[in-house]
Amino acid sequence: MRFLPVGPRTLLVELADLDETLALFDALLADPLPGVTEIIPAARTLMVRVAPGLAADGALAGAIQARQPAPGTVRQAGPLETVEIPMTYDGADLADVAAYMSLTVAEVIAAHQAATWQVAFCGFAPGFAYMTGDDPRFDVPRRPAPRTRIPAGSVALAARFCGIYPQDTPGGWQLIGTTRVPMWDLSRDPPALLHPGVRARFVEGVAQIHPSVAIPQPQGQPALTVVQTAFPIVFQDEGRPGQGGQGVSASGALDRGAMRRANRAVGNPSDAPVLEITLGPVRLRADRPVTLALTGAGQATVAGHAMPTAFALDAGDEVLIPPPAAGMRSYLALRGGFDVAPVLGSAATDTLAFVGPDSLTSGALLYAANNPATAIAAPEDQPALPKPGDVVDLPVTLGPRADWFSDNMIAHFLSQDWLVTPQSSRVGIRLEGAPVTREDARELPSEGTETGAIQIPHSGQPVLFLADHPLTGGYPVIATLRPEALDLAGQIPPGARIRFTAAAPFQDIEAKP
Repeated sequence: MRFLPVGPRTLLVELADLDETLALFDALLADPLPGVTEIIPAARTLMVRVAPGLAADGALAGAIQARQPAPGTVRQAGPLETVEIPMTYDGADLADVAAYMSLTVAEVIAAHQAATWQVAFCGFAPGFAYMTGDDPRFDVPRRPAPRTRIPAGSVALAARFCGIYPQDTPGGWQLIGTTRVPMWDLSRDPPALLHPGVRARFVEGVAQIHPSVAIPQPQGQPALTVVQTAFPIVFQDEGRPGQGGQGVSASGALDRGAMRRANRAVGNPSDAPVLEITLGPVRLRADRPVTLALTGAGQATVAGHAMPTAFALDAGDEVLIPPPAAGMRSYLALRGGFDVAPVLGSAATDTLAFVGPDSLTSGALLYAANNPATAIAAPEDQPALPKPGDVVDLPVTLGPRADWFSDNMIAHFLSQDWLVTPQSSRVGIRLEGAPVTREDARELPSEGTETGAIQIPHSGQPVLFLADHPLTGGYPVIATLRPEALDLAGQIPPGARIRFTAAAPFQDIEAKP
């Protein structure tokens, strides 16, 4: 068992194999450690996150180590939920799978139905479950080249796992069939049909589909209309932490400090939903008298006059938010709040997982919640934000996979200025520079990734994960951004450069009794 650093509140526990990983996961669920807020299981690791004010240190590692079951311990299954999944065996790779397994197609179908499939962990997309089977013959390789689009409902195999794609997505697994049973349905509680511990039994047949419950829409007179926007606008708040068991990342505002300042400026709770505006220009019309606040990168103007942070509009007034001179994102709060339906307890729009309210484009109507508001806060200073051409220093914790790279390559990663490319988004910042390479071509089994993780794909060009990043990833993470730098990272525009700084070299966390 190894303990690898991720950040001040997160560590990665590495184990020998999937069975050891799931046994420890079961033990930590049966006897929870005080202060642990979330555990993300994966193929050979557990990512453990603790509450604010606590540390992911040697003491936590020692407490986890003390929970490890003895070698050879058989998992105590207990009462298990079993889900029957009707499917059609019409996958494009079924014949190839049969050839690999030295079976006929009929024998593959019979073996797949006879196997016991149990969800080990979730990731990749909301509702995507990695199911392990008890038939070792299903240890089949991924396709040599991934497909650019796999239809929702595809049943697929890879390595020891069987999975069902909940939505259209790229992927490299072997397709053996399809099901109409939705893996992710927000009208269910919980929305994910499959979650860790659940067993699935596959049967040949066609599922009956029932319509989902519609999410209620606001009624009455709108407060604002989006007249023009260059990029989609999204609702954001503090996000939805703690949903890793369903394969859902936290999401939330990229610059949470700016979001909170906007809310305080109009007397809202600091975590009330706001609009996150990327660059600009954006033009909004007031359809009734409103009080707004804008923070972050943008500067609001009304009839050509610059507005303070908080300002009032009469019905018919228009506010223009031009492209900012510095920074990347602006946050607009409405006194009394926006009327927006939460999804899994949050109004945050996750642009990768398609969880949360729809993005807003020109013509969208915004409604007021008319929630109680308090006295407005005193004006607060806005921090200076980076411009294209600036070099921004971002502090990192080396790890959890820094030891996959040579000392020279780590020094190379830390010494150069990485260009922020226009291909960046809320999912992550794509960087460009002299590539970071490895001396071998080992494949990393999928494992949990933290917001701020800096992943090194085969190209050697780093990707800095932001709030909408995938829950798990299969490329080594050389370093992870310090939490205090996340707001600034969300404001770095294309054309700026990033230099990463590490206060200490990489080393395993030593477990303390």
